[in-house]
Amino acid sequence: MTTPHVAPEFEDTHLPSQALLDERIERWIWRLLAAAIAALGLALLLLPAPSYAQAKAPELLRIGYQKSAANLVIVKQSGWLEQRLPHTKVSWLEFPAGPQLLEALSVGSLEFGLTGDSPPVFAQAAGKDLLYVGAEPPKPDSSAVLVLADSPLKTLADLKGRKIAVQKGSSAHYLLVRAVDKAGLSWNDIQPIYLTPADARAAFERRSVDAWAIWDPFYAATELSLRPRALATGRELASNNAFYLASRPFATEHGPTLKVLLEELSRADRFVQTQRPQAIKLIADFSGLDAGVVSLFLQRRPPSPVAPLSPATVADQQRVADAFQRLGLIPKPVQVADIVWRHDATRLASAGAPATR
Repeated sequence: MTTPHVAPEFEDTHLPSQALLDERIERWIWRLLAAAIAALGLALLLLPAPSYAQAKAPELLRIGYQKSAANLVIVKQSGWLEQRLPHTKVSWLEFPAGPQLLEALSVGSLEFGLTGDSPPVFAQAAGKDLLYVGAEPPKPDSSAVLVLADSPLKTLADLKGRKIAVQKGSSAHYLLVRAVDKAGLSWNDIQPIYLTPADARAAFERRSVDAWAIWDPFYAATELSLRPRALATGRELASNNAFYLASRPFATEHGPTLKVLLEELSRADRFVQTQRPQAIKLIADFSGLDAGVVSLFLQRRPPSPVAPLSPATVADQQRVADAFQRLGLIPKPVQVADIVWRHDATRLASAGAPATR
């Protein structure tokens, strides 16, 4: 049988060529991909932002403290931090003063600690990598330049040519710098004898030194036992700020844990203010200090919640740094604001900064 001939004008011109089909398929595939990408983008936008609170807590948190660190001692004794951080091993280490504490912090033996105003200045000038992460209000009544009750020294000007015990790089070091300046003397007019608080107390008692620049609770303990005279307190000389500092890796990698820490420290301060008898007992039992000593140094301590460093505190701390640099007691100028921690997510830092013992 022969195939009927179809005239060209009756051929199905609506059937596409293979090339046209391929082009249409390719267009369809690209539209499908575009729709999928758009849907994926929308889904990502609708996902909740990463929660800093869900960040992994550190396995180990080593905290340095001194006997004067009332808030830290309360947090330690209460176990609050361990309750908030159940997957973190919290270790507590005591130091005689701020310089020793910050040395441990700078070499990786601690993550967090509290000091006075001078230690961070000396640490920064020495190139130690640490950050100011919080501050307590000033405590000007908590430090003094002491002499024995029968000392012939009556005024700060009488310190000229005298031996004065002080922990080098401590808040008392700056207190002494300001005392010398207020007396109209130069640093070379006195003989600073650099001793730890325990050694300074012994030297003071046996009259190996003429005066002693010191802070609480050593000040309170000496006041109650020896009845010395205070030539001046920080109220006339220095703010006596206290600072919380952290290693840079800890602050940058564990911001949420740091936030928890600072929250619990403020909680501890509320406990000290509202439950004073219990706070005295907790601190005395832990530190071995007499309850009367603890009571006295807490009386001189204003409410001390922890807050970010304010511009005013940073400026105050910068004055501390500038004073040490002018005297050649630190090797180079430092800018305090350069090592103030800022963490927008947890809102724990500001444009300013403070310091402590």
